[in-house]
Amino acid sequence: MSQIGGRIEGLRDTPMASRSINCKTEVGKPFVALTCGSLVYYHCAFRNSSLLSLVADVFIVLLCSLAILGLLFRHMNVSVPVDPLEWQISQDTANSMIAWLANTIGAAESVLRVAATGHDKRLFVKVVVCLYALSVLGRLVSGVTVAYTALD
Repeated sequence: MSQIGGRIEGLRDTPMASRSINCKTEVGKPFVALTCGSLVYYHCAFRNSSLLSLVADVFIVLLCSLAILGLLFRHMNVSVPVDPLEWQISQDTANSMIAWLANTIGAAESVLRVAATGHDKRLFVKVVVCLYALSVLGRLVSGVTVAYTALD
């Protein structure tokens, strides 16, 4: 009898015996993974849509859900630490962002205009080589991969 009691006491001290299993977590993770995987399969394989389309759809759904929740919380007078409906940027920040965008588009347009007229042969050759390289790269890898690489 003392040998059996000693074995039970020894089992209580092991790390495995002291670990409690949370049933909700153990069942929830595979369920969420299965649901996400089936939605990705349905969107990409069954509907023949791209992964970029899936990401855009998920982003739109999340954005609309956050907007609806924000309106609901505001209507119910629930204080939220971060309310996306109250986010604002200053006038100077908005002006500088638009100015940067206009300058970038203007510079690209002027370079392409000079290259298209043919006055600068070197620039014309550089633009043709860059566009050809981008078309070859676009055939080899997806646009998402190129964009991700460009961001890094």
